[in-house]
Amino acid sequence: MNDWERKSPLDWQTYVNKLVKVVAIEKHECEGWVLTVDPVSASIVLAAFLDNEDVSISIVMGHAVQEVEILQEGDSEMEQRLSRLFAPEESQAYSPEELEKRKNDLKSWLERNHIPVGEQGESGRTLCVAGALMIDPPYGPEQCSSSNEIILARVQALVQGYLEKQQ
Repeated sequence: MNDWERKSPLDWQTYVNKLVKVVAIEKHECEGWVLTVDPVSASIVLAAFLDNEDVSISIVMGHAVQEVEILQEGDSEMEQRLSRLFAPEESQAYSPEELEKRKNDLKSWLERNHIPVGEQGESGRTLCVAGALMIDPPYGPEQCSSSNEIILARVQALVQGYLEKQQ
């Protein structure tokens, strides 16, 4: 086990959103912005922004890491850019007020259609449908989860239809 692998997840967290140079076995060097460090394998996921706005993602396996040098601290703009790399293009950022309105509107619509629905979780953010399905923010069909596939498919179709009527 090398020094890098001996570090704790809190130590690795200090490297996230920073530009680093990683020296791996056989003196291979990799440079990029740290997206994350896998806490199990100690592998480092790096993002390098190329000239034409493309992004190159590299993974350096934890057992191969010999040295990690921080080259530059990331500012809030870089943190935003990194956080958007794997976000779906259609995803929107909703304000807390918008999320509350979406939740209440969907809950009211489900209740009007005689579907039992309640709130649960941290400050009631999750909708619970008939005790068998959960809908998390931002309350779309993709955020529905249930172990019952039939209920899941039906409620997702209902939510999709509701959202289409809203537009």
